[in-house]
Amino acid sequence: MPLLIGAAVAVLGLVSVFVAVLGAVLPSSGPGEAACQPPSGQTVAGIPATYLTLYLKAGRRYGIGWHVLAAVGQAESDHGRGLEPGIRSGTNAAGAAGPMQFMPGTWAAFGVDGDRDGDKDVYDPADAIPGAARYLAHEGAPEKIRQALFRYNPSETYVDTVLRQARAYARAGKPNPGESVCDELDASSARSAQATSRVAVRVIAFVRAQLGKRYAWGGTGPDAFDCSGLTFAAYRTAGITIPRTSGEQWRRTPHVPQGHERPGDLVFFNSGPGTSTTNPGHVGLVIAPGKMIAAPRTGTVIQFQSYTRDTLLGFARPRRP
Repeated sequence: MPLLIGAAVAVLGLVSVFVAVLGAVLPSSGPGEAACQPPSGQTVAGIPATYLTLYLKAGRRYGIGWHVLAAVGQAESDHGRGLEPGIRSGTNAAGAAGPMQFMPGTWAAFGVDGDRDGDKDVYDPADAIPGAARYLAHEGAPEKIRQALFRYNPSETYVDTVLRQARAYARAGKPNPGESVCDELDASSARSAQATSRVAVRVIAFVRAQLGKRYAWGGTGPDAFDCSGLTFAAYRTAGITIPRTSGEQWRRTPHVPQGHERPGDLVFFNSGPGTSTTNPGHVGLVIAPGKMIAAPRTGTVIQFQSYTRDTLLGFARPRRP
């Protein structure tokens, strides 16, 4: 069951960043290989087909390996089949609820309306599974999967059990090219891995090195940045000059269709006073599927965030002249 504990920020070197980028574009989180399995009426090692579909979907959305989410689901409720109190209604003795066993305060902060029915239902796996993925991503997964799992349930035995089960699920999953879900995941992973460039490695290394520095409007470093100042400075380290403001970056940088973004791309949002679809007020830098590093606003620091939100406008990929 996840606990609300603040995440510590660590700065990685260039080599570790390259490893992280490759790990981000491949559907994996920590141990073992990620694998794709068709959900249509089939299961992987006893995972119900409906749950497998949800693990795959949430994994793609938040950049967490499906096999890790499945291992958490197995540990917490046997994929919703457990008979213990709190899985389908009420709470267990510790106060946790639902198939992914959320504490009330954590669910209030990280609950997701996964099926878009207007309700964040902790007992509905369509909401609880993406909620778990969102929480793990917030706590550092996939790069720090052990840390994230420990904060989900502060027990080394629990972490070891989940990782061992995740490895088993990854080995059991077998791609089936005849299924569109697998085709889409495999093709997307291949495209992203092949496209990972030295530019992406450099800009991601730069923004990771700025984690924890304060937001300052108009800042371009070295001690403080605003959102577009951070992306401007990041690409400057890679030898590419992009415009200074988020609106100009959006208008003057080649756009990338949603679903084809990859680490190192810019991600834009129609948010903030005076912004529009042609003049976005916020920008971040993609580091993994569904995840970015950004300088949010006054009073905050540069941090990891999800870019899956209603104000998402689109993506752009700076190029050398």
